[in-house]
Amino acid sequence: MQGMRDVTEPRLFIDADLKPDQALTLTGNQHHYLGKVLRLGAGATVKLFNGCDGEWRGVIDHMSRQGAEIALTEQLRTQVAEPDLWLLFAPIKGKRVDAIAEKAGELGVSRVLPVITRRTVVSRVNTERLQANAMEAAEQCERLTVPEVAEPRDLAAVLDEWPTGRRLYLADERADATPIAEALAKEAKQVDRGRPAAVLIGPEGGFEEAEKVRARALADCVPVSLGPRLLRADTAVFAMLTMWQAHLGDWRGGDAGWRD
Repeated sequence: MQGMRDVTEPRLFIDADLKPDQALTLTGNQHHYLGKVLRLGAGATVKLFNGCDGEWRGVIDHMSRQGAEIALTEQLRTQVAEPDLWLLFAPIKGKRVDAIAEKAGELGVSRVLPVITRRTVVSRVNTERLQANAMEAAEQCERLTVPEVAEPRDLAAVLDEWPTGRRLYLADERADATPIAEALAKEAKQVDRGRPAAVLIGPEGGFEEAEKVRARALADCVPVSLGPRLLRADTAVFAMLTMWQAHLGDWRGGDAGWRD
């Protein structure tokens, strides 16, 4: 069944090179997770990835109070190109912002960028917590990279520095915006599927008109409608990412259009 995984073999992201016959020592939270939570000892196997060297299997040689000593035994998957998709969203209150980071990890986002709009009501963003949520999601969903969670920036500044060639899909409440399914289906026929892209979701009160005008002025902006119902900000994020993956992302299968 799709989505099932071997829960007896934990999978961890590590910030270290992964090479044949390499020995690693895991400390801190990862050591605690393996030794105290999962109660693993010598001989147990784990999967490791670092975002650039593919996925490897390692065996625990020794578990002590100081750390878990692991020897790499085989490469399970080589590194492959993944979609270059950014998520720009206005921070929201409560645990729903944690869910946004988590689902970004699951839905293949490469960069998460909180943006401060004129109607954003959240003044502080715990980016370390969001990064941890995104990392845990990447570990669980078997992807080979972890999204980068950036520090919040003012939306106007981000738009002023928008990189040429990166498509921006703007969630626009305007009645004349093209329905998202129609817009993305058209895009899928006209653009390179490996083209860098981003989705932009506004705050709970919506964008101010001047902000939408500024975004729509970008040559690479595609305003889209998410239908007749007014969605909560987090629901809009999930809908946009799902639709993009279905039409332009790696849900379509094959490797045509994706390149290093």
